[in-house]
Amino acid sequence: MTKKNKKKTKETTQNKKETRNLDIKGIKEKLQTPPEKKVPFYKNIFFYLGLLVIAWLIFGTDNLETMTKEEKPLNEVIRLVQEEKVQNVTVTGNSIEVQLKNGTQIITEKESDVSFQEILKDNEVSLSKIPGEYEVEHPVLWENILPTALSVLLPIAFLLFFINKMKNAGGDMLSFGKSKAKLFKKGKEETTFDDVAGNEEAKKEVKEIVDFLQHPEKYRKLGARIPKGILLVGPAGVGKTLMAKAIAGEAEVPFYSVAGSEFMEMLVGVGSARVRDLFKMAKASQPSLIFIDEIDAIGRQRGMGIGGGHDEREQTLNQILTEMDGFDPRTNVIVIAATNRPDMLDPALVRAGRFDRRISISLPDLEDRKKIIQIHVKEKPLAKDVNLEGLAKKTVGFSGADIENMLNESAILAAREDKKKIDEKDLEEAALKVTLGPEKKTLQSKKEREITAYHEAGHAVVAANLPEMDKVQRISITARGSSLGHTSFPPERDRYKETKTRLESMLATMLGGRAAEEVFFDEFTSGAADDIERATKIARKMVTEYGMSSLGPIAFNGHDEEKMWLARQMGEYHKQSEQTASKIDAEIKAIVEGAYNAAKEILKSKKESMKKLAEKLLEKETLTGDEFEAVIKE
Repeated sequence: MTKKNKKKTKETTQNKKETRNLDIKGIKEKLQTPPEKKVPFYKNIFFYLGLLVIAWLIFGTDNLETMTKEEKPLNEVIRLVQEEKVQNVTVTGNSIEVQLKNGTQIITEKESDVSFQEILKDNEVSLSKIPGEYEVEHPVLWENILPTALSVLLPIAFLLFFINKMKNAGGDMLSFGKSKAKLFKKGKEETTFDDVAGNEEAKKEVKEIVDFLQHPEKYRKLGARIPKGILLVGPAGVGKTLMAKAIAGEAEVPFYSVAGSEFMEMLVGVGSARVRDLFKMAKASQPSLIFIDEIDAIGRQRGMGIGGGHDEREQTLNQILTEMDGFDPRTNVIVIAATNRPDMLDPALVRAGRFDRRISISLPDLEDRKKIIQIHVKEKPLAKDVNLEGLAKKTVGFSGADIENMLNESAILAAREDKKKIDEKDLEEAALKVTLGPEKKTLQSKKEREITAYHEAGHAVVAANLPEMDKVQRISITARGSSLGHTSFPPERDRYKETKTRLESMLATMLGGRAAEEVFFDEFTSGAADDIERATKIARKMVTEYGMSSLGPIAFNGHDEEKMWLARQMGEYHKQSEQTASKIDAEIKAIVEGAYNAAKEILKSKKESMKKLAEKLLEKETLTGDEFEAVIKE
């Protein structure tokens, strides 16, 4: 081995030792971090004793001196001055210290509003009879200074304490204008499109956004402009936030996430300052993504804040519009916003050049629900009798969040009964718990249970004798949530349109419970309140939105209830005449009454089936769809 090689080997070894020593030293420093030093008890005692000594020196010295002097009444002091026995007099406030010619010290008190010289003059005693010094001192009284000092010092001390606490909590008082957006740094975000089940059409749209961020030059060469904003629209729980995270995860760019409500603050101007700071950070780390969840919190139409508006919200919205307009064509920052109320957004926010794309994320269909279920059951042991396809069919209308919640509830129910696997019974109970609420034992009288049984039987029998109605899956008179019983007939397939015949069948089914109360008991109960409310809403939509009445295919603003309410508050609601409103009410009444009469006719013709079904419900409390079919066939 040559000398050079030996030298290099020694240097490498030495460097490794130094690095290792540094690492060990760093680890030791971390492990041997000295704990917070506690002040010894005796030092606290000395501290408090010191305070007592200072207080005694301030307030107690005068008292000590007073104890060494002889106290005399004021008349006696005046007599001594008259007899020329006094050498010196010192007046301090209301206290008079007298030194006699024989050296004796005397102290006396006078009234506060009269001077000692005036007292001598009133008693016809000349001041010249005091041969020594006559001094008048004006002492500083602590009782006069202390309130003023405390009124100044206490607010300052409180302010310093508040600032110190804010700094310790990581929220400097001077940082109100700083953005509260959470940053998911490059490479740290693990969510990808594989974690988002379903919504294949929406995925195709957002994959283009990922390609924009990864290869911007490819589009710029052809003169294409990167979209400034993307609006994710869909009902609650369908995965808008998850889709935005997947975009950031696939593109591997900094992802700033913030909720619309986090811009708002009680201080004026804070919202717009936070917007400026957020866009400044995003531009500094471009290419990057900004995600604003629930943008309708700050992006509502301007001028609609009557009776509770917030100018701060409009200033924040204006700042967002300004920032998005100010994007340089070469700026590689994309803003993603999510909302489930796109109709409430300001037109300036959703115009071309701001949020250039609107991606709709709808409720999952059958295939999407299968994929969502498969993702959420990966870590959940399922029994052999569980049919995922059947479960997907039973969850029509469920969002992704609803499905996740249902599967989580099923795992909790199985664990509560010490099961090793989740079975079909747990899943059915979890689905009911999510939609209707937990089962509860309500003490009902015999008569109330009988009325409830006929009420639920009425829903089921009417549904079984109407066209286009789905099959009954479950009937129960067990109380759940606010209802004393329930009848469930989930849709057998996903429907994207409703016919007039099906809507009328749905109305009759909803009113079947009230019809059963009248037919079999000649009585009405409050248990049908929810059925009547839902039936009335459907009938109103049939008239005002769907054009399914004699009034023809005309929209009567039934879809924009918030704007209608606002117009009524302002006294400007003149969209339709009183005669038209009366016609609408008459049409709604006719549709509801027609469905109710149809339900009564069915129940009158099926009295025997109703009695058998009600008796079975009183006996077993809950019947499955197959058991219901068996009773009907008998």
